[in-house]
Amino acid sequence: MRVGFGYDVHQLVEDRALILGGVSVPYHLGLLGYSDADVLTHAVMDALLGAAGLGDIGKHFPDTDPTYKGADSMQLLSCVKNLLGEQGWRLGNIDATIVAQKPKLAGFIPQMRTRFAQVLGVEEDAINIKATTTEHLGFEGRGEGISAYAVCLIEK
Repeated sequence: MRVGFGYDVHQLVEDRALILGGVSVPYHLGLLGYSDADVLTHAVMDALLGAAGLGDIGKHFPDTDPTYKGADSMQLLSCVKNLLGEQGWRLGNIDATIVAQKPKLAGFIPQMRTRFAQVLGVEEDAINIKATTTEHLGFEGRGEGISAYAVCLIEK
């Protein structure tokens, strides 16, 4: 068994969709990034890659490669799942936290869990997602960006 940890952060800007955990969240701001900037999925991918000793998402999906411009992060997550499978790893569970002052995310978490479970080929109870605020402290609290943390367990 191995444990992995992932962290990601993206700036909130106008004229971008807000995608979290593969779910479009209605909000007047979205996350800036080379792909769809799905900060939650990026944190999960980094946790999985780290647990398997396979580097990080920048190594596998560099922002210098036009293939990944505007990429759907859930499709990239599917690639990560396949990479782990090729190495003989399977997912035990994921526990992740989204840090955002706004918008309120609790109502979207069930859809996010479903998306992760479908892409990763696991039961939904293997995926836990939480959302928290920072009580208006830091860049998340000021509404400048959103961050996400993830830990995972993988097994041979």
